[in-house]
Amino acid sequence: MRPFRFLATIADNDGYSDLIPFARKAEAMGCAGFVIPDHLMGLAPLLPLAQVAAVTERLRVGTFVLNNSLRHPAVLAQELATLDRLSDGRLDIGIGAGWNKPEYDAIGIPFEPVGVRIKKLAEAITVIKGAFTEGPFSFAGEYYTITELDDIPTPVQQPHPPFFLGGGGKRFLTLAAREAHIIGLAPRILAGDVPRLDAPSITAAATEEKIGWIREAAGERFAEIELNTYPTGGPTVITSDPRAEAQRRADRIREKTGAELTVEEVLESPHTYIGSTKKLTAKFLELRERFGISSFLIDDLDALAPVVEALAGQ
Repeated sequence: MRPFRFLATIADNDGYSDLIPFARKAEAMGCAGFVIPDHLMGLAPLLPLAQVAAVTERLRVGTFVLNNSLRHPAVLAQELATLDRLSDGRLDIGIGAGWNKPEYDAIGIPFEPVGVRIKKLAEAITVIKGAFTEGPFSFAGEYYTITELDDIPTPVQQPHPPFFLGGGGKRFLTLAAREAHIIGLAPRILAGDVPRLDAPSITAAATEEKIGWIREAAGERFAEIELNTYPTGGPTVITSDPRAEAQRRADRIREKTGAELTVEEVLESPHTYIGSTKKLTAKFLELRERFGISSFLIDDLDALAPVVEALAGQ
């Protein structure tokens, strides 16, 4: 069993004013990493992560996750190598294919079919990894062309920092199984002008299917992959009556998506943190035992402090 690793994050832009004390608190509690999302409707992630690295000693820093469509991969490689150096080798590279269509519409970037976005991401990962190597690097792909690129800083972590890829579809998870060191088990997002959660994809049964895809695509390297999950569809709720809260969560999911989930499916989901701290401690142990999930993004540091303190590194 892999040891538990908990990732802290800021809840919203207001949290940036308290970024330094919050990061130090996360490290003191035993969190292994600090991650920041990447959306146009908010502050950019890499500069705040450099600040987090500067005020902590052990906390790894990462993105959860970069939208590949927003940056050229060679330029991104330069930024990431710089951050890995500034953090003395504590960077995890979280990157994805992009999913939030309104962001694309706002700046006039075509929101291409998911298959195209995944192909672009696959090429981008090749470019980033290649840019980290010593000597000139060239690449001729369908979407990116690199000619004798040289002198980009090399990261401290060799041959490159760990890659974190998160997604919920088979095509994406197949790519992640080949390229990533950490795989985030995300829900699927239904296409449309307004992105919508595919609610059944947060269930334990769907999680089992996703891990099966990863195992098949990864082959022998499956044992090297760390699996991550995070809360979706609602915040962490510490309560002595988890069934009542789970019913409210199921009702909200039905209202927003039309999908019917049972109370048991909500409580069993790797993407819901509902219950007492004792029950949630037991749930994380069960998720690791059943699925091999050992990395958890937590959305409420104070609420889950007893769980983190009990399990971190164990």
